[in-house]
Amino acid sequence: MGHITSRNHYDKLVERLNRFPQGAPPSETLYKLLSVLFSKEEAQFVSVLPVQAFTAQIASKRAKKPMEECEALLDGLASRAILLDWVKDGVRYYILPPPMAGWIEFSMMRIREDIDQHSLGQLLYQYMNVEEDFVRDLFFGSDTKIVRAFANEEALRSSMSKDNIMEILDHERATHVINSSQHIGIGVCYCRHKMEHVGKDCDAPKEICMTFGNVADSLIRAGYARKVEKKECLDLLEVAYQHNLVQIGENSQNSVSFICNCCGCCCEALLAAKKFGTSATIATTSFLPQVNHDKCTACGVCVDVCPMDALSFVDGRLILDEDMCLGCGVCVRNCAFEALTLIEKKTRMITPVNGAHRVVLMAVDKGMLGDLMFDNSSLASHRMMAGVVNAILALPPAKQLLANQQIRSKYLARMIEKL
Repeated sequence: MGHITSRNHYDKLVERLNRFPQGAPPSETLYKLLSVLFSKEEAQFVSVLPVQAFTAQIASKRAKKPMEECEALLDGLASRAILLDWVKDGVRYYILPPPMAGWIEFSMMRIREDIDQHSLGQLLYQYMNVEEDFVRDLFFGSDTKIVRAFANEEALRSSMSKDNIMEILDHERATHVINSSQHIGIGVCYCRHKMEHVGKDCDAPKEICMTFGNVADSLIRAGYARKVEKKECLDLLEVAYQHNLVQIGENSQNSVSFICNCCGCCCEALLAAKKFGTSATIATTSFLPQVNHDKCTACGVCVDVCPMDALSFVDGRLILDEDMCLGCGVCVRNCAFEALTLIEKKTRMITPVNGAHRVVLMAVDKGMLGDLMFDNSSLASHRMMAGVVNAILALPPAKQLLANQQIRSKYLARMIEKL
């Protein structure tokens, strides 16, 4: 009976995780992961927490626990980067981030001794790289992608000419994200750290994962990221360029919370793209490499450095597989013969305005908007609710119509429950 009760705590936690548009499909491996990261009491507690940001007072009401006990649990979870916390207008808010990029990733963003990271790394490899349900849902469960690629800025500069004048928006530059951030934290690369524990990591730098804003501030205070100034972060970006790493960041224009510097052999998103044969795991850039065959010497450097295996030689001629290309420009930067340049795609990629806009789009795609709109505590904060409503108003007409249908459906369902 004790075993059944214990499992029930984690069942409820899994249900709570999957009320958010980016969830965690259940499997035996997931339950093992959760038992490593959450105590039974924490699992029960987190299972009743709101989907949106909340205060200790709201958590106390939801969990039916005294404030002091809730505050201790919340601060303990935040100290382990399972929850994120911040203070606004003198009030401390908490939120349970999604698994990726969130509490799963944060668990490996520093070297720690409070848990067995070797066993954790092996469990994560099993859940992410062997089993397919989580990766399929993460990258293919919605038309709206959680991450996007940034183009190598040196490649962009070298491609600019009188004949190739490109429009490069601020949010398309990693340097703009860095220079506009109030807080910057550097942590250990989750992907390469995880791969280290299964003997599959590469020699690319590990302490190079960039976080920004409130996420960085929370991780810095918890000791999961090292606070750096803008200059050091820009220097690390150059280190990433030198190691041919691709910048993969949060898929939003404003308040980008992270940029990972990714290799093709360890990164979850890039591995999934190659596994399933499509770059649709990621929102690609608005650029594509163009080959000047007269200048190409068939040296093969670009083929070797491409993180997506999108370049190959066919009958001695360099060929680009556009379905696999991220438009990152790593190949362009490495071409010593100027045979490759970046050009703009005919249609620019549409990037969600901010995180709320992206989450609402994902919720609409998955038919889960009601879980954001009608979560029991959502109405407790008019500011949070306004953010969701504003994000809905920013949707294209067809998406607005779908969102309206979902809201009506959820509202009617709630009314029926009360009959």
